[in-house]
Amino acid sequence: MKKFVFFMVLCAFNSFADDVADGRAKADTACALCHGPQGVATMPGAPNLAGQQAIYLSEQLKNYRSGKRQHEKMSYIAKPLTDAEIEQLAAWYSAIKVTVEAP
Repeated sequence: MKKFVFFMVLCAFNSFADDVADGRAKADTACALCHGPQGVATMPGAPNLAGQQAIYLSEQLKNYRSGKRQHEKMSYIAKPLTDAEIEQLAAWYSAIKVTVEAP
C-alpha cells in the first residue's frame, strides 16, 4: 500500500512539473509581453502573476474566457485557451517563488 501511495504522489508531482514546463512555454508566447517573463508585470496596469495561487489564476482565466470577467485584451487572449492550458499557466505562475519585504 505504501508503494502505491508513493507511486501516486510521484505521478502527481511529475504531472505538476509537466504542467509548469508547458505553462512556462505558453506564458513566454502569450503572457510575457504584459505580465513579464517571470510573472512580474512590465506594463502599467497589468498585475503581477508570479506567486499567485493556481486556483485563483485558473478561475480568473476561465472568467475571462466565458465573458464573466471583461477586459479588452484578456477577454480576447483567454477565449481560445483550453482547460488544460489554463491549468498549465496557473501551475507556472503559482510555482514562481516571491519574496516580500516589509518597508
